[in-house]
Amino acid sequence: MAMIFCNTLLYSSSPFLSPLPSIRSKPSRFSKRVLTVQAQFQSMDQNDLLLRQKFMEFPYVSPSRRELMADLMSTLEDRLHSQLLPCSLPTDVRNFKNPNGSAEASLHIRSGEKSSPIDFVIGSWIHVKIPTGVSLNITSISAFLNSSTEAPNFVVELIQSSPTSLVLILDLPHRKDLVRHPDYLQTFYQDTALDTHRQSLLKLPEIKPYQINELMAEVDKNNSGTIDFEEFVHMMTTKFGERDSKDELSKAFKIIDHDNNGKISPHDIKQIAKELGENFTDNEIEEMIEEADRDKDGEVSLEEFMKMMRRTSYGY
Repeated sequence: MAMIFCNTLLYSSSPFLSPLPSIRSKPSRFSKRVLTVQAQFQSMDQNDLLLRQKFMEFPYVSPSRRELMADLMSTLEDRLHSQLLPCSLPTDVRNFKNPNGSAEASLHIRSGEKSSPIDFVIGSWIHVKIPTGVSLNITSISAFLNSSTEAPNFVVELIQSSPTSLVLILDLPHRKDLVRHPDYLQTFYQDTALDTHRQSLLKLPEIKPYQINELMAEVDKNNSGTIDFEEFVHMMTTKFGERDSKDELSKAFKIIDHDNNGKISPHDIKQIAKELGENFTDNEIEEMIEEADRDKDGEVSLEEFMKMMRRTSYGY
């Protein structure tokens, strides 16, 4: 899906990019790409060739993501090779690794020829080991154009902090020198259906685990792996901008008490969570209620709500 979408973004309305070949219909393996690069850049000295090969390895990501980034970068350079200058960055900038091995990065920048509509093409990957035990991996490819063409810039970036969390950024950043042209937004943004593609990506099963993990990291303050009643109220009041006072907690209670009957029921929590764009299972909601429900009537009164929140570690 991501490969097809990236394929769509590099469209024919750019004066120097014809439509990319279908990656699915003509599979290209990473090893073949490396051989292609070796053949194409025979004029490079050995050091330059080794540095570029190191960049094209994208060593800390999954095979599918590695192939996607290698295909995108290779296709860009294959098409634009005659319009690009060789990478002239110093060796220690093109490939960096800190002494203890906790951080490594590779940077590849090629400026455009004087007669080219391209300012520069930049590709990079970054690998950092975070003290919490996970690793952050960012891979990025961007193309920036000069004023000789009306086509927008192009950016694709993937950010991964665990096997189940992946952020995909695809954009056509507008050109400040041309954005006021009356047909510009229509031609390069509305007609490309970029927002439609973004929405379709959000529906992919691979994206949902990241959204859930992001919510848990934000709300699960005690690292229990579940969201309790206190954490739910903290999340809700944070999103509504409430302050940590008795009056504001009373307002929070009234907001959660969706049917205004003086008690918070499972249905109330489900409704307010839906309005906040959050989804909880029935079991999760039941556990939240049970934690605050002192008289075991299945609902949370204002008094029970206040007693619960006074015990919280959030400063209420």
